[in-house]
Amino acid sequence: MLHITNGDSVADKLRQGAVQGEVVAWREIYSVGPVFRDMAQRQNREIRARYLERNFGIPQEEYLKIEEQERILRNLKKYNEIVLWFEYDLFDQTMLCYLLYCLAGQTLGDTKLNLLCIGDYPGVERFRGLGQLTVKQLKALSGTWRPLSERELALGSKMWEAYTSPLPEQHIRFLEEDTSALPFVKKAFEAHLSRIPSVHNGLGLIEQATLEAAAGAEYTPHALFGRVGEQLHILGMGDLEYWRHLKNMWEEPYPLLHIQGLEAFPDFGHTVPSFADCRITLTALGRKVLAGEEDYLLLKSKDEWYGGLHLEGKSGPWRWDTSSSRLIER
Repeated sequence: MLHITNGDSVADKLRQGAVQGEVVAWREIYSVGPVFRDMAQRQNREIRARYLERNFGIPQEEYLKIEEQERILRNLKKYNEIVLWFEYDLFDQTMLCYLLYCLAGQTLGDTKLNLLCIGDYPGVERFRGLGQLTVKQLKALSGTWRPLSERELALGSKMWEAYTSPLPEQHIRFLEEDTSALPFVKKAFEAHLSRIPSVHNGLGLIEQATLEAAAGAEYTPHALFGRVGEQLHILGMGDLEYWRHLKNMWEEPYPLLHIQGLEAFPDFGHTVPSFADCRITLTALGRKVLAGEEDYLLLKSKDEWYGGLHLEGKSGPWRWDTSSSRLIER
């Protein structure tokens, strides 16, 4: 039996007697950086590796170890049964749908495929993920998974194909699909698109929430991440991802944030002890953009990936309309 989990925290707990069988932690963050339909292709992995090293400090050779887990996907026939352990947010749903896409493209014979995907847990008031559960709580979930249906495999494949597409129209069309087979997919996909600069002021969801929080009080980085991360829990955003957003909003030209006491930003290989004591406030421009008096994308060029969509330069033709939850062409 093989259990595939959404990272090491859950995997480590499952190995402590919560389940029987082999446990593999799937290590990826498909919610950030360039992604491609075929992630097993060496050229695609190398493009992604360069991006993650440049933006998060993850050494390319470290990331390219992902080939080891891709090999597991190519050798699933040896298992009698496979269970996927995931939750509701964008981080997880992109990972889940990649795995469903890969599973749908294989002939696995008698191997049984199962899914455990939850958005809450009895007695946990603010459920944010499987990682916050104890070994005992995870053990209580053992056996509650259900067989994967053809509808789920097909929808997961469609989601992955849409998410990795470089064509905005394909992202738009996916929101018109019947997504009932995977009940968390639609909200996660909308959250993905809401990160794209808005029609209102050129800010994506993360930047907007950050400025709204910092407009009312002075924050330390970790306190601000705690507030924004809790508000935007649908993203499943990690701290390194958020530090990158802070850096982009702080950098010249046209900074939106002032960060007092900043020496450097932490990344994958480097901690910065003084970073915890920094104080974050809005610049004058930050207040103007927040009020809708300036369009940030018209001021500052972007070079960002949203799934397979690559936004470069100023005044991109596609914007997110927060009032209608739609991607529209300007």
